[in-house]
Amino acid sequence: QEQLVESGGGLVQPGGSLRLSCASSLFNLDDYSVGWFRQVPGKEREGLSCIWPSAEKTYYGDSIEGRLTISRDNYKNTVSLQMDGLTPEDTAVYYCAARMYGCHWSPDRFDIWGQGTQVTVSL
Repeated sequence: QEQLVESGGGLVQPGGSLRLSCASSLFNLDDYSVGWFRQVPGKEREGLSCIWPSAEKTYYGDSIEGRLTISRDNYKNTVSLQMDGLTPEDTAVYYCAARMYGCHWSPDRFDIWGQGTQVTVSL
């Protein structure tokens, strides 16, 4: 049913790290840019990062600047988001999304989404 599936979320202590993964089993991602977004209840969805189909370009949002690394493995049909130095303010549901062809900042321009994975940063 789901076009994309996120994994790797969970509970982590402040200052810790998580590696999120986004996988496609229904189609190949090599013609798609993939973005990561997060959303807190009551707030708008926030763009975090995006990677172009062949990783020729990457983008990082200002709100989490310097603490993210996005990468992809087109052979495995996966995109990963490494998050370091996590704080309680990073608690949110994290989503991946895909679009053809290039990255776009607006979540409205992404039509293919995963179900989201919860990240909770707390002692």
